Amino acid sequence: MTAPTSRVTPPAEPAPLRRWPLIWLAAAVFAASAGYGALMPLLPRWLESLLPGANATDVARHVGLLSGAYAAGVLVGAPLWGIVADRVGRGRILKVGLVGHVASLLLLLTPGLAGLWGIYSMRTAAGFFVAAIVPIVPALVAAHTPVGQRARRFAWLSGMSLVGFLFGPGLITLADLLGQWAGQASAEPAMPTRLVIVLSAVLSAITMLGVAATLPVQPPTETATTAAVRMPLRAVSVVPLWWLSAAVMFVLSGFELGIVLQGQQHADLSPQDIALMFVLCSVVMLLVNGLLFFTSLLDKIEARVLASAGLLLATAGLAVLGQHRFEPWMYAGIGMTAAGTGLVLPVVAFLAAGAPRHSLGATMGGVAAAAGLGQTLGSSAGGWLFGALGQQTFNWMIAPLALTLGLLVARPGWWSATAGVRETT
Repeated sequence: MTAPTSRVTPPAEPAPLRRWPLIWLAAAVFAASAGYGALMPLLPRWLESLLPGANATDVARHVGLLSGAYAAGVLVGAPLWGIVADRVGRGRILKVGLVGHVASLLLLLTPGLAGLWGIYSMRTAAGFFVAAIVPIVPALVAAHTPVGQRARRFAWLSGMSLVGFLFGPGLITLADLLGQWAGQASAEPAMPTRLVIVLSAVLSAITMLGVAATLPVQPPTETATTAAVRMPLRAVSVVPLWWLSAAVMFVLSGFELGIVLQGQQHADLSPQDIALMFVLCSVVMLLVNGLLFFTSLLDKIEARVLASAGLLLATAGLAVLGQHRFEPWMYAGIGMTAAGTGLVLPVVAFLAAGAPRHSLGATMGGVAAAAGLGQTLGSSAGGWLFGALGQQTFNWMIAPLALTLGLLVARPGWWSATAGVRETT
């Protein structure tokens, strides 16, 4: 008599995401991006009103450090939230992140209570709670989406993030209109900033309610035996992905900070001109994501080729920005840099989505942490460099892109290993 053959029961497949849960998950990314994009253009003048007597160099340094504090919160929070989400449920962590994001925004309305250090603390807290949104949403989408549909959905998620960033200046315009309607002086820097903070918090609160009402229940956590039959995520697979994410976000954060500080480099540029530059950046990145969505290039072309093309385009854009001070050339450089980085970032998210389902939260958290590290360093270094070197800072930011491009060309096996990480059957 033979002993029965032991079999590993396959885990229950998560229910596929329907229309409304997917819409509200995308709205969570949209709200987080809109809040960040709306506050960034207002930081220089807001800090000038809070720091009387500070010169342009001091303001530029604080703008960079505040951006770095936000990114530092993402850096610390992303891996922690990702690991916890894989254990207790990604939906729960997403709701915690949304609640914390609303609270950290509203506390910014009272900067006088804790002074400048209080503003730094709140921006760090905002980044920490956004870290429970940005990596968890794609982890949820990847877990509830068939492999054949992931490329389109991830291009769409990336596009919604860019739409949110593009919508940010619209919140500034709405805040100005509300301030005029309420009879407040539009020249007072603190008033539009406060209104933008309130509008951002309301947007996140509405999103929180929508997510809570529609999010599907996560299936039971896989057991160790079940997880053992899946392909492990090897260090050689994730380390290049971390590097690519960190390098691109280092450049993108420094590049965006450079746009914010252009008003100090060019006296003829108004805040509306700066906002228009942000709009151009977001529109170009959105068009690139639309191209990826409608053509499914992420499925048809090798990831290493797409990433290399994006790095080359971004390098050319930074070179144009570093050499030219005329507005038409500045807009051309911004468009090229935005198109290049907008091509690379969806590639990173798509490759990370190929991780085993039981570790999607940790994998997305690791990628988000790497992006947070790059953003922290890029914002902090960018604020100092623009205060010291001005326009030439764009030339210095070419170095990490050139190094990353060299790794893509010299080590093709690293990136094929990353792309090859898939769940076993």
